[in-house]
Amino acid sequence: MTHIVILGAGIGGIPMAYELKDKIGSGDTITVVSNNPYFQFTPSNPWAGVGWRSRDDITIDLAPTFAKHGIAFKASGAKKLHADKNRLDLEDGTELDYDYLVIASGPELAFDEVPGLGPLEGHTQSICAIDHAEKSCEAWQEFCKAPGPIVVGAVQGASCYGPAYEYAMIMDTDLRRRKIRDKVPMTFVTAEPYVGHLGLGGVGDTKGLLESEMRERHIKWITNAKTDKVEPGKMYVTEVGEDGEDKKTHELDFSYAMMLPAFRGIPAVRDIDGLVNPRGFIIVDEHQRNPKFKNIFAVGVCIAIAPLEATPVATGVPKTGYMIESMVSAAACNIDALIKGREPESEATWNAFCLADFGDSGVAFIAKPQNPPRNVNWSASGKWVHLGKIAFEKYFLRKVKKGQSQPFYEKYVLGMMDLRKVKEAAE
Repeated sequence: MTHIVILGAGIGGIPMAYELKDKIGSGDTITVVSNNPYFQFTPSNPWAGVGWRSRDDITIDLAPTFAKHGIAFKASGAKKLHADKNRLDLEDGTELDYDYLVIASGPELAFDEVPGLGPLEGHTQSICAIDHAEKSCEAWQEFCKAPGPIVVGAVQGASCYGPAYEYAMIMDTDLRRRKIRDKVPMTFVTAEPYVGHLGLGGVGDTKGLLESEMRERHIKWITNAKTDKVEPGKMYVTEVGEDGEDKKTHELDFSYAMMLPAFRGIPAVRDIDGLVNPRGFIIVDEHQRNPKFKNIFAVGVCIAIAPLEATPVATGVPKTGYMIESMVSAAACNIDALIKGREPESEATWNAFCLADFGDSGVAFIAKPQNPPRNVNWSASGKWVHLGKIAFEKYFLRKVKKGQSQPFYEKYVLGMMDLRKVKEAAE
């Protein structure tokens, strides 16, 4: 009997459990480990940050869900991985032995790397988790009673820029609906070398689309920005030139601020030689398998991907849902092959697809492959993006509840590309 442990129950971990369940034998077992007793649909957190979604809207209780599908579940965080002993120690004092381990833990949020950053010990809000988004929403409701300047964006080393753009535009939309937008100066602060870089070197015309949106919504921006420190009501930012030298300093007053942090690997795995890189991200080969510990696979935000290019201020590489889905499918096929005595052959495609919602419209982009030069390099905007993200939210939550493992992004992207071809032919 084979025991597979999946560390993490997010966008990567849950599809991993369902895909493996569909493949492995009835005598094999799957155990999912998570530091939360619930699944949270993280892409909806920008909506939750302004009160457009509640916790109940975007979370699912995992214990009964997994039990219904014959998957074991441990609602306890990982304390320490012993990769050489095939053992995972949990925070509740228990241990799990495994034959195969899939790390889908997501990142640790490195708020401590910028003094004063973060919702717990700092002075900025976050939408990285539902707990943070709820706190952000509480602060947002108070802010709207006495509006003032907003600073929003992502600090140096961040690797997930889409939610920062989304939250900026969603706040703008909410303020206009409240008829107080005229009382709120907004500044977008980002480590990216230009608006719309997204850690990907831009996709299609994301630079033009996002700059246009910000001009239309009267949002100023500072790029190549290092966030030096945050004090109550004030953010200190250094703007860096193309040569990497400090160019200009900014002291930005704010009544409300949300800055995405840099990511790093979780403490349970961070110091294991051969498993992780210096930031604690899992090293994987083309089969999503660690080269040193051959029975350990990894998918999602926790894996190590080198930055696309050197930028004046450090920018990380995003791992979008399309890419994660491909990683999951490849890892599931390869673990199944190993169990059946074959060598791994499946490889993830690592394409990027994103629906960035702006509250009343949005921007979508497809990059195939993620890093240029690309076979597909496409972006577009419109109200349909907003509606598309709502549909995706409902679909994914239903997929989690029903225990469905079929891929979604590939079908969605192929449909989008077919629509593009129809539009081009008509023109």
